[in-house]
Amino acid sequence: MNTATMHPLLRALTALLTTLAAATASAAPAGARTAPQPGWQHGAFMEIFVRAYQDSDGDGIGDLRGLIQRLDYLKDLGVSGLWLMPITASADRDHGYATTDFRSIEPQYGTLADFDELLRQAHARGIGVIIDYVINHSAHSHPMFVSAAADPASPWRDWFVWQQQAPQGWDIWGKNPWYEHQGSHYFGTFGPHMPDFNMRNPAVVTYHQDSLRFWLERGLDGFRLDAVPHLVENSAKDWNDQPQSRRLTHQFSRLIRSYPGRHVVCEATAQPMVYASPQVCGSAFAFGLERQIMQAARGDSAAVAAVADYFGSAPPSMATMLANHDIFAGERIWDQLAGDEARYKLAAASYLLMPGTPFIYYGEEIGMAGVKGLPGDEPLRAPMSWSADIRGFTTANTPFRPLSPNAATHNAAAQAADPQSLLNFYKAMLSLRRELPAIARGSYRQAQAQGEVLRFQRQLGRERVLVLINYGEAVEHPVPGLPSRSRWLSAYPAAQPALRADSRGRLQLKLPRQSVTVLKVAP
Repeated sequence: MNTATMHPLLRALTALLTTLAAATASAAPAGARTAPQPGWQHGAFMEIFVRAYQDSDGDGIGDLRGLIQRLDYLKDLGVSGLWLMPITASADRDHGYATTDFRSIEPQYGTLADFDELLRQAHARGIGVIIDYVINHSAHSHPMFVSAAADPASPWRDWFVWQQQAPQGWDIWGKNPWYEHQGSHYFGTFGPHMPDFNMRNPAVVTYHQDSLRFWLERGLDGFRLDAVPHLVENSAKDWNDQPQSRRLTHQFSRLIRSYPGRHVVCEATAQPMVYASPQVCGSAFAFGLERQIMQAARGDSAAVAAVADYFGSAPPSMATMLANHDIFAGERIWDQLAGDEARYKLAAASYLLMPGTPFIYYGEEIGMAGVKGLPGDEPLRAPMSWSADIRGFTTANTPFRPLSPNAATHNAAAQAADPQSLLNFYKAMLSLRRELPAIARGSYRQAQAQGEVLRFQRQLGRERVLVLINYGEAVEHPVPGLPSRSRWLSAYPAAQPALRADSRGRLQLKLPRQSVTVLKVAP
């Protein structure tokens, strides 16, 4: 070993061993595991960027204690699950996906004790909690990689992907993913600051399995596994969604589900329906559907047909959304629809009433706009607009990022007081999912698109629900295929007169312009 590198190498190894020892010592807290309400994973989830949600200590940065303070809001909204973007220690503390310690909490967010309290408090309200697990890569500053980069003889060298000579012909999203370091080259799918783990090394797989167990044994309800199609790359041509990546994903998801009542969802932009199958992950985000829903909300009849057809082939275990924390999935919904709240509500109803498990991105339910002029994903990650000014989020004079530009009008306090607000519409849609199990778990039947009208039925046992979403102008709309002379009650909007199908099982409905109609068959 080169004496010039010995000191930093020993320092890195010492830091790593200290971290692992501390993580091992921080066993699950004593006592029986608390648990959310049964079936919690079938309800809607809220995706939360903890840094941006609620500051409890006045430093301008959201934290776990702040999130605990807002659990009653989330329960009242009607979500039954939380997905927390990375809360583990990371190199940049903001973006969060460059992990420096897979078994500790980002210090700016709190402690493991705070995390345990969050689980207890969420479970007491019937809410489950899953967290992001960044399985493909670490931070460049992770002690393992520091050691691996310092010396080719490091025991951690084979935990990452190295080549002496830079391989030729590689292009991932317009970049060469091989990066030079002291005459060798390491691989980083997402850039030089996040080197890929060598998932062909069994010790790496075991390390991640042990890290998953660490959180599960604390009582965590599951994971969102990040970027799983990139776990193994075979060549410059065969680098995305390789068979080895699918097998590893199944291995990790099977481990998670071996713990009772746990849930896992995968980020797989490549072939999401395949990753949603039980043979791979069991659930995956329905990338592509969100764009069709947004087009349908604008009145595009071809997109309405595509939305109607989606769950004809997609499994009901898909995780649905309108947008999320990544700019490649689209801007904030407010910006995509230029503040058109009528169309905003149509988009929300589309995914909240269809099959799949919906994931709401924090602030979506109040119409938060993105912050203009910031780089990368930052426009999507502003502090939650709890009030018209910053005081709803923090007592600090300056938060970590500017407020949403429409916070003065579109904040949780103002929206709660307005019966016609987006917030109260989201509450109404989530109330339907809770009160009508057919919407959360039922079959998807007789889906049709007729012009700008989407129509489908949800059925679970004897409960049958009819959903009609009119993205266009007022229209007379016939509904066939119902039980003869069946009686239908209005579930949304409320206080509408009952309707009866004719002897042929047909209803003739008048659908208002840009409207949502939900009917349930009378017992």
